[in-house]
Amino acid sequence: MPTNYVVAADVVDIRADVPQPTDVFVVDANVWFWMTYTRASMSQRGPRPYQLAAYPQFVQAALTAQATIHRCELTVAELAGLIEKTEFEIFTRSSGLQLKPKEYRHTVPGERQRVVGEIAAAWGSVVSMAWPLPVTVDEAAGNAILRRCCGQPVDGYDAVLLETAQQNSVTQVITDDGDFCTVPGITVFTANASVLSAARASGHLVTR
Repeated sequence: MPTNYVVAADVVDIRADVPQPTDVFVVDANVWFWMTYTRASMSQRGPRPYQLAAYPQFVQAALTAQATIHRCELTVAELAGLIEKTEFEIFTRSSGLQLKPKEYRHTVPGERQRVVGEIAAAWGSVVSMAWPLPVTVDEAAGNAILRRCCGQPVDGYDAVLLETAQQNSVTQVITDDGDFCTVPGITVFTANASVLSAARASGHLVTR
């Protein structure tokens, strides 16, 4: 069943947009995953061709234009989870072993060190491209994240990124995740066809 996005954000098609020096972006974890993890295409669901092409091209164009690219430091947790999950999938396919994730993490010689090496390399690439956003993690932040999860159809990782961006007055998000288009007060830069179609139909598609 197709996702019925109720679009509240402004939405920009990155394939038809030219980044400006005045742009200030924060980048979602999945985009970093496709850009910085060399074996992303080997995941079970695998990125689609447009995801491997459009997002790196747009981020590189933004860097060339001297726009500001930010990262959320807490995104390292989501990125690490995505990489470890993919490495587990690759290992079980290639070895034929039927393992549980914790068995893979603790009992396969050499694999853990290789996995953390992949994570460190990917995050190092993120750090080389993006400035950190200062983030305050306290009771107030926890309550704000919970309120966002309860009030908007986003997951916990999305809520953390959005609260971090809000703390730093950043409103431009580069993401393929359709959940972000439901959040008012931000501009979503995406190549997700479903999001773009919903934004066009609701009058939220923006051409700069």
